[in-house]
Amino acid sequence: MLKILEDLSNTYGVSGMEHEVRQKILKYIRPYVNTAEVDRMGNLICHKKGKHPPIMLAAHMDEIGLVIKEIDNDGHIYFSLIGGINEETLIGQEVHIITRKDKFHGIITHEAMHLGLKPTRFPIYQEMYVDTGLTKKELLKRDITVGTYMVPERKFRTLGSEDIASGKALDDRIGCTILIELAKMIKNNRNIDVYFVFTVQEEMGLYGAKTSIYKIDPVWAASVDVTMAHDFRKNDSGIGHGPAITVKDSEFIANQCLVDTMIASARKLKIPYQLEVSDVGTTDALTISLSKGGIPAGVVSVCVRNVHSTVGIADMNDIKNAIKLLEDLVKKPPASCIS
Repeated sequence: MLKILEDLSNTYGVSGMEHEVRQKILKYIRPYVNTAEVDRMGNLICHKKGKHPPIMLAAHMDEIGLVIKEIDNDGHIYFSLIGGINEETLIGQEVHIITRKDKFHGIITHEAMHLGLKPTRFPIYQEMYVDTGLTKKELLKRDITVGTYMVPERKFRTLGSEDIASGKALDDRIGCTILIELAKMIKNNRNIDVYFVFTVQEEMGLYGAKTSIYKIDPVWAASVDVTMAHDFRKNDSGIGHGPAITVKDSEFIANQCLVDTMIASARKLKIPYQLEVSDVGTTDALTISLSKGGIPAGVVSVCVRNVHSTVGIADMNDIKNAIKLLEDLVKKPPASCIS
């Protein structure tokens, strides 16, 4: 499982350019599902057939990143953000510049940093630029133009122990890894009927989940994602305290039947869990729940520190417990999820 997460984390898949990570996911999950297809939006929809009414589990493939919006005559590359990024993590960051031919590198900097001066205020991202050491003419020759994607460069690694994972795009390559591992565990269960959906462009507006649902008619659904770790000054939540079960986020109220069922499963399995009530952020569960006249939906998340930065930190035990929780949920689903 750690190797799968490492592979997916190291793969580039910014919103709107998820094809590389989609191919990796397909390679890993194909042996454990009956069908796998890519819809016109780019979502990967995998179906494990069974006797029970179908359910849907969704994890998004895309990651936050940058796209070039201007190159000045000195070769300074100015960019737009793709998804919500903590801007303070960008300065000094190495980026991969992805072209049709190759991948080039650059460093994010700004005027004061370029000159070795201390800025009088923290620069906004519009004042930052990527320095490749090349002129505008040289960049254009290498097919680096307005509209070219750039991805922060961070290699996956474990930190203080093998249980503590660190890398880019843990949001939501963790969710993708969970679904792959879950598909492996339930492959031979003839009762479970589940669609594993790996969505695109979640970071830009939950767009992939909005379109993927039209090919599926689940009795209920769950988004498998990550969430912020509330353990900066607390010791009873955050990484290492089990999967988070969403009650409410900034735009979504989870189906209470699913919340209760998830809590009951966690208690039965004697695994730690957290209840999340948040005023910021949302997940694919929002758009799924509003489709086809309304679909009962919930969220299972893994806590990640530095969640919307260029490098996150997570506990592998939370991932393992999220898989256990979801396995129990799909094996013994609630008979009705109407609140």
